[in-house]
Amino acid sequence: MNSPAPRQFDGVEDCVEAVLTKVGRRIVLCTPIGAGKPVALVNAFYRRAVADPRVELSILTGLTLARPQPGSELERRLVGPITAKIFGEAPEPEWIAPLRAGRLPSNVRVQEFFMEPGAWLGVPLAQQAYASINYTHVARSVLAEGANVIAQQVALRQNGRASLGSNPDVTADLIPMMRARERAGTPVAIVGQVNDRMPFMFGDADVPASTFDFVVDDARGYHELVAPPNLPIPTAEHAIALAASALIRDGGTVQIGIGELGDAIVHAMTLRHRGNADWRRALGDTGLLPRFEAEMRALGGDEPFTQGLYAVTEMFVDGFLDLYRAGILKRRDATDGALLHGAFLLGPRAFYEALRAMPDAERALFKMMPVSFTNELLGPGWEAKVAQRRDARFINSAMMATLGGAAISDGLEDGRVVSGVGGQFNFVAQAHALPGGRSIIAVRATRASGGRVESNIRWNYGHVTIPRHLRDVVLTEYGIADIRGRSDAEVAAAMLAIADSRFQPSLLAEAQRAGKLPASFRIADAHRANLPERLEGAFAPHRAAGRFAALPFGTDLSPQEVRLGGALRRLKARSETLAGRLGIGAALLRPLPRDAESRALFARMQLEPPQGLRERIYRRLVAASL
Repeated sequence: MNSPAPRQFDGVEDCVEAVLTKVGRRIVLCTPIGAGKPVALVNAFYRRAVADPRVELSILTGLTLARPQPGSELERRLVGPITAKIFGEAPEPEWIAPLRAGRLPSNVRVQEFFMEPGAWLGVPLAQQAYASINYTHVARSVLAEGANVIAQQVALRQNGRASLGSNPDVTADLIPMMRARERAGTPVAIVGQVNDRMPFMFGDADVPASTFDFVVDDARGYHELVAPPNLPIPTAEHAIALAASALIRDGGTVQIGIGELGDAIVHAMTLRHRGNADWRRALGDTGLLPRFEAEMRALGGDEPFTQGLYAVTEMFVDGFLDLYRAGILKRRDATDGALLHGAFLLGPRAFYEALRAMPDAERALFKMMPVSFTNELLGPGWEAKVAQRRDARFINSAMMATLGGAAISDGLEDGRVVSGVGGQFNFVAQAHALPGGRSIIAVRATRASGGRVESNIRWNYGHVTIPRHLRDVVLTEYGIADIRGRSDAEVAAAMLAIADSRFQPSLLAEAQRAGKLPASFRIADAHRANLPERLEGAFAPHRAAGRFAALPFGTDLSPQEVRLGGALRRLKARSETLAGRLGIGAALLRPLPRDAESRALFARMQLEPPQGLRERIYRRLVAASL
């Protein structure tokens, strides 16, 4: 028997009214992370709750992408046009401003399991409502919260098919759970908001249109998906990625994430495949060879990817299309022929355009699945998963790591949440369960804080995301620590070898005080020159030859925006110290540059010509930052 077609609406308010009629005034609304969130529809639910205190609204979600709040006038001038590129005509989540201000109505609750990294550190209401949940446990958890409405952006076709598009991640798992709840007597509503900019993705994202109770299809609400641009890749990320590219087995499986590190890994893998001699030379120039030759030979390889790779990844990012175009992503799943299985997708504008332009047969090589498939081995078809995910390399990043091998990725030791656990723990556990699988955690060796450089390799830390008993492989820009199954002394020694040399003596002293290393232990000379200037020198000739560029895959940002963004970050960092502020003051006294490039930069900041004294000061600050 055919299922009934969904009831269609051409406006979000009418749809909200129909949902309230079906399920009542207590709405526990589940909506996906990132690009799949139907913000216009969720806004309508929020407005209804604000207008009617009898409506109880809980919004259960993650990674709500909202326009940033500039901290200064110069930031506003830089960020405004960039924000317009990223968000386009996408509506702003109306619950974000009151959440930031701590003024949500008493009948509205917003709970996220993964937050935009760093965006909510100073917002008590968001910190209090955060739920620390593994990605694979989200469906179970929101069901326990009483979930009765799902709202999602979808792609719709005339053949009776719909696609969960960018986000089958939790929705594909949650829908059957909610239908079972409905059969037991609790009314539920599954709602899709059509967006013709959403790529029609296959795999478990491809569902009958009758999956939905209600569909909003309003062409006035179609808009481009939120599209974070590629950002410049720092030297440290290029160095980490170079090491990572040597740990990947030809014929194996790979997972990477979004951001500068993901782009750098794709670039390094492509160089290994297409410019193998140059890639090998870079391994030697950066000191990875011969220092970490044993780890590379044990875990990875140094030849081009003849057999090719298969990808199973929580996040389908544009880098996987680059690997596909380079002939690296070419090992197909034996069950369905896919080159990649992903749970959600997010990326720059060109990424979405490329997916939409692909013929169906080609786009079907990149199948979108629930996290119960990508992030988990247990369940239906686990034997096929194990067989397919051979020699898996799950590459994720962390903020810090300890000499004991624990990783700190989601929060601070004072309890505040930076982002969330997400799927990192899932992939670490999966790596330990798979024959030949390895978890690779990438950590920058240092960070700048309050005008000082601090080590991200710590003796200990008051919060961990990945406990030390799941330690496996840790990378910094200075090398590889293969610490799975090693003793505490071996782990501490391996971690010291990849720490910044400015901090090695104090770290060693702490390990020795705790009795984890003998008093006679000495860091090998080969590992005592881990310094950023050495890395810059090692990469210099390769950059001159066109390798390891800051933006190897381009960006939606203009050259002026890239340069100004870096300059204003430096200005902000310098302003955090007395010496830095004095340096800014001295720079303000210098003559203004009047070359064409500087004038173009001033014009991008709406400072050419300056209007009044304040803009003259702003122009000198921009010049000082450059």
